[in-house]
Amino acid sequence: MQRIPWAKITLAIAATIVITTTLPAWADEPLPWAIGFQKGASPTMERITTLSTIINGIIIAIMVFVSALMAWCAWRYNAKRNPVPATWSHNTTLEIAWTAIPALILVLIAIPSFRLLYFMDRIQDADMTLKVTAHQWYWSYEYPDQGGKKFDAMMVQDTDLQPGQRRLLTTDTEVVLPVGVPIRIQITADDVIHSWAVPAFGIKTDAVPGRLNETWVKINAPGVYYGQCSELCGVNHGFMPIMVRAVPPEEFHAWIEGSTKFAAAEK
Repeated sequence: MQRIPWAKITLAIAATIVITTTLPAWADEPLPWAIGFQKGASPTMERITTLSTIINGIIIAIMVFVSALMAWCAWRYNAKRNPVPATWSHNTTLEIAWTAIPALILVLIAIPSFRLLYFMDRIQDADMTLKVTAHQWYWSYEYPDQGGKKFDAMMVQDTDLQPGQRRLLTTDTEVVLPVGVPIRIQITADDVIHSWAVPAFGIKTDAVPGRLNETWVKINAPGVYYGQCSELCGVNHGFMPIMVRAVPPEEFHAWIEGSTKFAAAEK
């Protein structure tokens, strides 16, 4: 009989635990073959990452316990060590325990899950609003509180990419948002169902024709954050990226003022 390579299995489990628990701390942008979440750039994503880590810890603990129990049973009750099998088939106490304990674990997981869902769903007292409209296959943005500024954002084609720009993620016009400000995001579509998703913000909200969905974000730090449509919306579904540049509030207001003056000059 071939021996089970327990040392290799243990090493693989340990490596998985290390990768799963440490990678989210430094993966702050899309990376090839990355495992785990991008680094959270909003309170929502930080809470999602924390809850995911807790649940993964519970899952790993259950996996290790069940695997160890099965290995012990296979060793203790094999035919060689236990030639005469037991004749009993039920144990009331054990059956109650293995029903009640998993139920209790699910309840303990449900409590922080519901708290997070409420936190994600409850729109904070927003200081500004960003309206997002999805089309086949690009996004339109509007700033209703900033004089109605609006523009379309389309993917930069491979032949037009500049050094440092990310393929399939760079748009010709960036969405500019202020850091540290609660922002209401209203999302809709004018043709089919799309989904506005930015992993670093913890946002993935459907854009449905005839419906105005709402979510919110409060960006923690300046930077450029990327996303994509996450709903199969047609042949060019994979070519409608989202590019958000987060800047300090004063820089955002200067950008709005400069854009307004430029638009007025054009008229």
